[in-house]
Amino acid sequence: MTLTTSTDPTVPADTREELLDRVRAFARERWVPTAFVPGVTPVQPAGGVHDEEDTVALVEAALGMRIAAGVSARRFERLFSRALKVRKAHLTNSGSSANLVALTALTSPALGDDRLCPGDEVVTVATSFPTTVNPILQNQMKPVFVDVDLGTYNTTVDRIADAIGPRTRAIMMAHTLGNPFQAAEVAELARDRGLFLVEDNCDAVGSTYRGRLTGGFGDLSTVSFYPAHHLAMGEGGCVLTDNLVLARVVESVRDWGRDCWCEPGEDDRCAKRFDQQFGKLPHGYDHKYVFSHVGYNLKTSDLHASLGLSQLRRLDEFTDARKRNWRLLREGLDGTPGLLLPEPTPDSDPSWFGFAVTVLPDAPFTRRELVTHLESRKIGTRLLFAGDLTRQPAYLDREFRVSGSLDNSALVTEGTFWLGVYPGITPEMAQYVIDSVRDFAAGRRRTG
Repeated sequence: MTLTTSTDPTVPADTREELLDRVRAFARERWVPTAFVPGVTPVQPAGGVHDEEDTVALVEAALGMRIAAGVSARRFERLFSRALKVRKAHLTNSGSSANLVALTALTSPALGDDRLCPGDEVVTVATSFPTTVNPILQNQMKPVFVDVDLGTYNTTVDRIADAIGPRTRAIMMAHTLGNPFQAAEVAELARDRGLFLVEDNCDAVGSTYRGRLTGGFGDLSTVSFYPAHHLAMGEGGCVLTDNLVLARVVESVRDWGRDCWCEPGEDDRCAKRFDQQFGKLPHGYDHKYVFSHVGYNLKTSDLHASLGLSQLRRLDEFTDARKRNWRLLREGLDGTPGLLLPEPTPDSDPSWFGFAVTVLPDAPFTRRELVTHLESRKIGTRLLFAGDLTRQPAYLDREFRVSGSLDNSALVTEGTFWLGVYPGITPEMAQYVIDSVRDFAAGRRRTG
């Protein structure tokens, strides 16, 4: 027997509503907050925050068997681009895929002589998450690594300018832990030097620099919707741009490299499906099967997009909670011996992803000792991603260039970690983290 989903409009609407009401009631019980018990309840560094409306949105999409990208995906793209004040947004299946699509789009023949080519250099930071750098290598280009400042954990315009060489064609870097880099100045430098700027905004949705939202400074920007991020779609990402030519290329690269722009199930939007000439194909070759780029299938599904739409209604709430939790930690840990605490980039208002802490070289304890203590108290910690990527095993035999020293990146690799500020952390949890760090620092001496 074959099971199919009914699309019969005569199916009673009250049956569907009854199901969703039961789902809502179940989820309301599922998402009831429990009392925080210090040392027992985990204080996670990151995670999604969901409610009954998120559950209903996901189940409603599932009831309709909307398992491919469709109406919810297109609606999310429209609303999210509007929220970030950028013209076009294209959903992907992850933030990592978004980075790959963004940089690959800059290799398109549609850009003519401006396109990036194998052997070109892309300036990036050494202290990063690998998926900001991997697309450079995956497109057979050379990363040029620069150092970061301690405290902000971002690089500077001067370092980037010093790193630009004859083969440099682009800049690609992230707003570290939600703290914006000098986006306006970097964008101006890129324009002056004829470089592309890819703005990895995965950790920084809702952050602003000089009053403008991050994600709108680069030629392209990217976002992640993994549960650790500002909107928790499960799996998902997005590429955004104001450039309509780049937007069309992004769509093609994401969608197998095809030239056709019809939506799934749609035919002949251009009214020339069988009346065009492409490459060395026969005249009139079906446009639905013409491929203008070496692309991928990196789309998401309506299941994920439906959850994203539900999460999007709470973006301001989530942003406020992240700022509150970061502020509580910053004020509560101020003056703790042996620790360097984070600082926002001047002229920025970050929507924080995490709270970075650096154990100073002359501290009477090590990062490992402090992290071990916190983890023993059910306080989750994370290192600042890969630390200095040039020291990671994946990159030891890869071709790259280093501009200047990476002294601060070395300190990050040895001494930096971050604590959670995501919306699931309550003020009571934040105070427990503060007390745990301060008590440890006050009572410790280096043991050798």
